[in-house]
Amino acid sequence: MNIQHTKYRWVYALLSAGLLAGFAFNAQAEPDPKLWPVVKEAFFAKRDIQEVDFIKIDAPRRAESGAQVPVTYSIDNAAAKGVMIKKLYAIVDANPIPLTATYHLTDMLGNFQLSTRIRFETDAFVHLVGETADGKLYGATRAIRAAGGCGGTVDGDDAAIRASAGKIKLRVEEPVKIGSATSTVFNIRHPMRTGLQRDLVSQGYVPAFYINKAAFTFNGKPVMTVDVGVGTSEDPYFKFDFIPDTPGKLDVTATDNEGKTFTHEVEVKG
Repeated sequence: MNIQHTKYRWVYALLSAGLLAGFAFNAQAEPDPKLWPVVKEAFFAKRDIQEVDFIKIDAPRRAESGAQVPVTYSIDNAAAKGVMIKKLYAIVDANPIPLTATYHLTDMLGNFQLSTRIRFETDAFVHLVGETADGKLYGATRAIRAAGGCGGTVDGDDAAIRASAGKIKLRVEEPVKIGSATSTVFNIRHPMRTGLQRDLVSQGYVPAFYINKAAFTFNGKPVMTVDVGVGTSEDPYFKFDFIPDTPGKLDVTATDNEGKTFTHEVEVKG
């Protein structure tokens, strides 16, 4: 089975040892607060995370589908009082592969706000952990009830699915006011196979096949880079603001785990 993040195979070891058994794949389970200390130690060993109110997670208390859970992440720079977050880790603690994405931020994002869709295998807590340039960690948490988004069965014409994979839509909301926050929507066609799903006919595991990075630049300057995980939903979607300082071009380059590269650009006019 091709698992996305080899370094996080510890999750499967925990499952087999019984530490996560009984709730990691139990669609009826409530979010379990005992999970986070184990997951936190695996990702941020012996590092303190300060819970703060300037990092926020907006999401439904109960989602209609575990495969498509809408969430919005935001950072209030004024409330942060000088704390500059450079990296955000989005983690669903009960998922078999907990890290859904890592966001590398720049000043061009202004007051950061991003909407996306993620997967839940069972009821869980979403943890958004921000890291500063000097390695300090700040966090926010939200409980969400949802299930069935990581495993299950898949079907369809694999050749057709692969042929359409990588098609990008990138839109900048107009009119654009130079120097002000500008809403941007990115969507890329891709099945985002987790490596945990089974073929409907053969019942064998379908190999992992997913977008693993999306890098946004404006006139050649970095805006945001996303290390995308399989906890991101099918057809990855990111809606975010950035601040263009002049007219120019917004570019995105996305890659998948098989080495393919997909690019797109849009003209940003003042």
